[in-house]
Amino acid sequence: MGTIVFFIFAILAIAAAWGVVTSRNIVHSAFYLALSFSGVAVLYVLMNADFLAAVQLLVYTGAVSIMVVFAVMLTLRGEVSDSNPENRKWGWGAFISVLLFAVIALVVLTNPDWRILPSAWTSGGSAEDMSLLLLSQFMIPFEAAAVLLTVALAGAVILAKGVKENK
Repeated sequence: MGTIVFFIFAILAIAAAWGVVTSRNIVHSAFYLALSFSGVAVLYVLMNADFLAAVQLLVYTGAVSIMVVFAVMLTLRGEVSDSNPENRKWGWGAFISVLLFAVIALVVLTNPDWRILPSAWTSGGSAEDMSLLLLSQFMIPFEAAAVLLTVALAGAVILAKGVKENK
């Protein structure tokens, strides 16, 4: 039963991500993004990563998606249906995506000893223990998440304002 639920929510997350990049309405793209983040949170729950699921829901689905929607609504001018015009350079995007996927797959497949924690976590689950882990052992991923949130805000504003083409 767990496998069926996994595939349902994996397909939902992928379909919503496809909706983000193919929707002609930027507001619909933002809502597809929230749906994709929610699907990933369910996948975390299925993998018994409850903390990651909670963070996914709070930070990504809650904060990033709402921030994107607010940025779109506050900076959008003109008709919403014309907010995401056809892009003629999608081939380059597909090529770069496949290349990036291949590089990441190569790195993951050539390093079979990757582990998030080399040993079982013996500390408690208090906020103090979590903060010690985040600010010592997991400092780089913690800072990467902060940079990701900043880039998400900047990207939301750039997408919402649109880029004027010089002809």
